[in-house]
Amino acid sequence: MGSIALRNVSKVFGAHTVIPAIDLDISDGEFVVFVGPSGCGKSTLLRLIAGLEDVSGGKILIDGKDATELAPAKRRLSMVFQSYALYPHMSVRSNIAFPLKMAGEDQASIDRKVADAARVLNLTDYLDRKPRQLSGGQRQRVAIGRAIVRQPVAFLFDEPLSNLDAALRVNMRLEISQLHQQLKTTMVYVTHDQVEAMTMADKIVVLNKGNVEQVGTPLELYRRPDNLFVAGFIGSPKMNFITGEIARGHGAHTIGVRPEHIDLSTSAGAWRGTVGVAEHLGSDTFLHVAVDGVGTLTARVGGDFPVRHGDQVYLSPQEGRVHRFNDEGSAIR
Repeated sequence: MGSIALRNVSKVFGAHTVIPAIDLDISDGEFVVFVGPSGCGKSTLLRLIAGLEDVSGGKILIDGKDATELAPAKRRLSMVFQSYALYPHMSVRSNIAFPLKMAGEDQASIDRKVADAARVLNLTDYLDRKPRQLSGGQRQRVAIGRAIVRQPVAFLFDEPLSNLDAALRVNMRLEISQLHQQLKTTMVYVTHDQVEAMTMADKIVVLNKGNVEQVGTPLELYRRPDNLFVAGFIGSPKMNFITGEIARGHGAHTIGVRPEHIDLSTSAGAWRGTVGVAEHLGSDTFLHVAVDGVGTLTARVGGDFPVRHGDQVYLSPQEGRVHRFNDEGSAIR
């Protein structure tokens, strides 16, 4: 079992409230991602769960038992950090085995658990190598292996892919997702990258200035954002926002339309604009269009859409795809 529950959990540093009172439930076996901009409190929240920071108020329950005052080692959680934190003089085998040796396990048990973790992570052929002989992705797998052998009730990942290049990040996203499917163990994952959140999570927790803005599946947040912050943070490229007369015509202070929900035409449409920058990505092209009285809107079209810089185009939001928000930034349902 690996359920985690936060009940009115808060964190205060002096006069500064980093985490206001939060209630959150993470079910056994769930892959939950904390996402938000830098400084939003996501890593602090993870450290509170891990026991690396003391809570200022509230309770943390692990499998229904109060773990608020427990030392990190007693919480049966394994944490994987952004830094691999491997011992450079030790082999991969010794790095993975280290927490088991510290716990005083017998050698036969250590060998079995290390072999099992290495097999799951495709590290069997690298067990006798030193960290300097590995790629960045392999080093991160070793760090994950060190967490696996402890057989925790939940894994906590603190931006584990930030040190990797773009191609390796994609590969490691897939590997961690596959690992979750294999182990069926609860995983709590912190990232500032909404693409990681959307592609990996069963459930996303969107944080802003320590507050939980919305909790839901990736598609729930994409389709029905609760407010302007979530609407602008989830989705790539980000949602277009329009205020003024056009928004008032939809009964809202602000309306939002995703780039992929705008139809383009060279002959007729709701809004006329002039094509500025075109970002060609092969299968897709992102057009940045200057619309009179509105500003620049981003539209996603096919890679072979026949348009050039300076062309006049017409944009039309797809029916039923317009998001409406009141003057406080909350969604109008």
